[in-house]
Amino acid sequence: MFAWCIMPNHVHLMVRAIEGHLLQDILRDFKTFTTSKVILKAMAENQRESRKEWLLKQFSTPDGNRFWRADNNPIELWSNAAIDQKLNYIHQNPVEEGLVFRAEDYVYSSANDYVGGHGLLGIWVI
Repeated sequence: MFAWCIMPNHVHLMVRAIEGHLLQDILRDFKTFTTSKVILKAMAENQRESRKEWLLKQFSTPDGNRFWRADNNPIELWSNAAIDQKLNYIHQNPVEEGLVFRAEDYVYSSANDYVGGHGLLGIWVI
């Protein structure tokens, strides 16, 4: 993983799959695990969450619970300019959405790693 940012309803990843693995399988498993096994369960079991019923209802669909958007939008990064543009886009997403004033202040992204800090996950800074 080279860069990441988890937004309230989608995730941005700059990743590469190792030989023998498909990126679409990795994304599917990530979304499945985080939705059913971690996030929704944590919401349901949090005794201090006053908006629990409302939050859980937001993720309910006729096909079951959905936390992440269903679509993927893979983009092949074929040049240094494309890599730089996508890194900036990924890290500026929380700023554009008004969640933080500076990208490196958003805890759920790798932006802090790119300004010399240490984020929540280990990544390869490029």
